[in-house]
Amino acid sequence: MGSTILTNIENHVMTITLNRPEKKNAFNAQMIDEWVKALEDAKENDDVNVIVVTGAGNAFCSGGDVGGMKQDQKPLDNKNKLWKNIHRVPLTLKNIDKPVIAAINGPAVGAGLDMALMCDIRTIISDSKVSEGYVKVGLVPGDGGAFFLPQIIGESKALELLWTGDFISSEEAYELGLVNHVYLEEDFFQKTIALAEKIASGPQVAIRMTKRAVRYSRTMELEPALDLMSSHYAIIKETDDHKEGVTAFKERRKANFTGK
Repeated sequence: MGSTILTNIENHVMTITLNRPEKKNAFNAQMIDEWVKALEDAKENDDVNVIVVTGAGNAFCSGGDVGGMKQDQKPLDNKNKLWKNIHRVPLTLKNIDKPVIAAINGPAVGAGLDMALMCDIRTIISDSKVSEGYVKVGLVPGDGGAFFLPQIIGESKALELLWTGDFISSEEAYELGLVNHVYLEEDFFQKTIALAEKIASGPQVAIRMTKRAVRYSRTMELEPALDLMSSHYAIIKETDDHKEGVTAFKERRKANFTGK
């Protein structure tokens, strides 16, 4: 059995490719295991500053492999299949300070869309479409859609997409703020990687602390949020990257950040 996840590191960007193109990159237990391992490797690898997740072939991810699912399991078995298996992906991502970009190179459906929503930012190929399709098979979003989607596009529109299961185009996804960029097919991956490399060349301590602060702010009041940021600010002021940034600004040149 071949690998269901491919990885590549170049210019401090790790690309994680979901590799079941014959199944539209629908995930099975093996893919989840390999996906989590790839994310953990990226988290611990000092040569990786940014992670890009994409799909092999002409799809991003069509969700869980329905054909391989057992239909006669008990409720606790169904719960544990999510909690002990699939949910490891969002829980692993939650603990990664490095920026994560979903490169939606084709349809993303149901849990496949949820997997993209778990990432920090998203790019999408111009002629693609996405859907929270659970309702069409009589299911609820078990992989994080009900958590992530409202945070990104607002509650009322999220409910509409979840209740109807309708597909939306790349352009509509952009208008809703679901994706950051829509790129033409011929330069989709090149432009996505260019964005990743731009972030990867920045001051990494500041970038990771900024991500942490933004995530924490979802559940914090203003006073503790400001207190956290003042602590981050005090630490960042002592980094080599801050000193290099100030020097480069004064000398009117591009800063050469080292991640320290």
